[in-house]
Amino acid sequence: MSDDDSRLIDMPGHLIRRLQQIASALFLDQAKSFDFTPVQYAALVAIKNHAGLDQTTLCNVIALDRSTIGDVVGRLEKRGLISRTNGTTDRRTKALRVTAAGRRMIRDIEPAVMATQRLILAPLKANERVTFMQMLKHLVHLNNEHSRAPLRLHALQPNAGVRGRASTAQVVRPRRREATRR
Repeated sequence: MSDDDSRLIDMPGHLIRRLQQIASALFLDQAKSFDFTPVQYAALVAIKNHAGLDQTTLCNVIALDRSTIGDVVGRLEKRGLISRTNGTTDRRTKALRVTAAGRRMIRDIEPAVMATQRLILAPLKANERVTFMQMLKHLVHLNNEHSRAPLRLHALQPNAGVRGRASTAQVVRPRRREATRR
């Protein structure tokens, strides 16, 4: 292996991308009998936890871009796992709710999801797992603003658009783009 190859495969971005590939492969293997993806699982659980949210809020809660969410929601609805109804305050939006079949899916797939999480961390010693998870959460939190689909939990809170209403512990506000370009 050349020094240039070594330099590439030792870059944090490359390693994070590889770990994401590995995590996805483990999930798909563990959950193969469900024909379900990690993104579909995240969306279904978020809809269950926040019945009636719309697609834009769902994007914010699971940090998924708007161009992808329509397809994910469509697949969940086609499988009968969620329902979409007109919003109560804005008829142009669709309120999302988990169906009985969706609740069963979450219950049934949970062992595969938990097995995946264990397998991802299994090569690490117990104390390394804790340290790795702390550092991973810290890096994700600090870099959230740079994502094309940042996590925005404050979107779930009443009066989310009004400054100062949401808890600062749950709000991740992006910095102005001008400040991040140098």
